[in-house]
Amino acid sequence: MPKAELHCHIEGAASPALVRTQALKYGVDISGFITGDSYVWSDFTGFLAAYDGAAGLFRTEEDYAELAETYLRGIAEEGAIYAEIFVSPDHAKAAGLSTEGYFRGLAEGIARARGQCGIECRMILVGIRHLGAEAVEAAARLAASRPHRLISGFGMAGEERFGRVADYRRAFDIARDAGLGITIHAGELCGAGSVRDALDVVRPTRIGHGVRSIEDPALVRRIAGEGVVLELCPGSNVALKVFASMAEHPFDLLLRQGVKVTLNSDDPPHFQSSIGREYDAAAKTWGYDARQLIGITRTAVMAAFVDEPTREKLLGQLG
Repeated sequence: MPKAELHCHIEGAASPALVRTQALKYGVDISGFITGDSYVWSDFTGFLAAYDGAAGLFRTEEDYAELAETYLRGIAEEGAIYAEIFVSPDHAKAAGLSTEGYFRGLAEGIARARGQCGIECRMILVGIRHLGAEAVEAAARLAASRPHRLISGFGMAGEERFGRVADYRRAFDIARDAGLGITIHAGELCGAGSVRDALDVVRPTRIGHGVRSIEDPALVRRIAGEGVVLELCPGSNVALKVFASMAEHPFDLLLRQGVKVTLNSDDPPHFQSSIGREYDAAAKTWGYDARQLIGITRTAVMAAFVDEPTREKLLGQLG
């Protein structure tokens, strides 16, 4: 089953086993956020702390090459033919790695995985919302300078409840003017209003999560009518208690109302997930057959921030 993933934070894709190896390498105590083979946190704030703790253990180009290669090889084994990873120079900077070294390391890992598995990958540079508008604007300027050929989009991640979408308008204008694909996290922890604000202010072609739009039927109709693609992450939403269970998640309801939806893992080991598990869960929960699942992959490929020759190549792999 060919799969494509548009929404995965690369630092959040670090498995506990890989983080443990990094911790031994650097002599860091990780007992505060990893126990056994699992991350430990109880709410979104705790999740962010665990995320940052793990991210701080990737400090060199080779560390990031290993992280990217491990993630991509893992999802290729599950049938993934394409992935976009959210990359955050702010995390690299906090760990003492230069921006140039960060991109070189990730690109090396991407190249290794492509050579071994044939999987294609692009990088979406993100600003971190809770670092403030100036930091996000700086990330947008960096993205607009095209510091690496694999950077094809710009987005904003982080604490969704921090600030107003309008505070970040300039950052997205900079990225859009540079011809980058635009996505933004909205409608996860905050309600339908955050999705509406994102549409009005940022005018993205994709929204990260956006699932809380289900609370407003008129907004759902607008999303469907405008063809905005939602990067849905059901396993993440259930783990963070946005919805109580897969059965209560509105993925299928949004799909049946004409919204373009995709399946994604977000921060897979934190949520005991992977892109393969997301597809499996969708099949089991909503009864999707192979044709319907490939249709979801097709939506992702069509929405990918990728050059047209590569898109055509990927579409040719869908049968």
